[in-house]
Amino acid sequence: MYKVNPDITEATTLPASFYRDKSSFHKVTDLILSTSWQFIDDETIFQENINTIPFIFYDNMLNEPLLLTKNSSGKIKCLSNVCTHRGNVLINQPGNHKKLLCRYHGRRFNLEGKFEYMPEFETARDFPRTCEDLAAIPIQLWHQFIFINLNPTFDFTSIARALEERIGFLPIASFKRNDERSKDYTVKAHWALYCDNYLEGFHIPFVHPELNQAVEFSTYETILYDYCNLQIGYAKDNVEIFDLPQDHPDFGKSVAAYYYWIFPNMMLNFYPWGLSVNIVQPIDHETTKVSFISYVYDESKVDTSAGAILDTVEMEDEEVVQSVQKGIQSRYYTTGRFSPTREQGVHHFHRLVSEFLT
Repeated sequence: MYKVNPDITEATTLPASFYRDKSSFHKVTDLILSTSWQFIDDETIFQENINTIPFIFYDNMLNEPLLLTKNSSGKIKCLSNVCTHRGNVLINQPGNHKKLLCRYHGRRFNLEGKFEYMPEFETARDFPRTCEDLAAIPIQLWHQFIFINLNPTFDFTSIARALEERIGFLPIASFKRNDERSKDYTVKAHWALYCDNYLEGFHIPFVHPELNQAVEFSTYETILYDYCNLQIGYAKDNVEIFDLPQDHPDFGKSVAAYYYWIFPNMMLNFYPWGLSVNIVQPIDHETTKVSFISYVYDESKVDTSAGAILDTVEMEDEEVVQSVQKGIQSRYYTTGRFSPTREQGVHHFHRLVSEFLT
């Protein structure tokens, strides 16, 4: 469907039609989102007396009813929240359940999703079949954070390894969600344009004057992995930096931020004060919801870190991304070229999109 040359010095970007084609938007986005790892929440979602949590995975896009369960031994699973008898949604509200019981015809499952009982089926032949069990959705826990993938095409292990390589020294288990510093934004642009913008520091001197005073543009670095990449922002004077251990690959450097992007629409931004998780949620071909979820472990460092101006940077990013959304509607724009020294992350993203859609 789309081809992006693996050689960045020769490659051109995804065509404008990828971003503006309304007819293929849902099909393309469904394929990408349903085969990639997605952040759901952290383990504190299971509060006291809550062991089952229903949710719609990408409401208005994938519309998949799912259920997180936690059994008596603390094991967390993700299951289909649809009864295998007639398709009724099983659980509608978070609660504390010993069994999962369908309110339509009484079919019963355990918290592992295993079929247990169905009334009035004594004379049914070849019953129960294995498909009577609730489908189990692949799930991965990285520290306290929960990720799922409806149809995995790559292993989460490679992502965890990339994360641990540089931020494994942090007390991640001590990171606490801070709802006061969390916020949702609505961006009037295609979700991939938002990711394009995130994936390069090329625009920082032109778009982000305050961030440009905190981060050294000349040494800004992008490191590519198979299904994620990392941008490293090195600090200017008077900006909080990480206290890196001696065996760290960046020991001796003044690192202000580690910006991890995980294909296709998730960012984990680590600062000396903690973590900002950014989820880029497609709404339609020209509307995107961006959720900033903050996890703080050192409140004293927030105001002196590169992440102190997240809202300001977001407003600046939204303005330029929405301008690009308007620009790509032009009949005179088709594709662009990549800067080999500054846009490795965008090129990486476009290559992955083209591979997933081929």
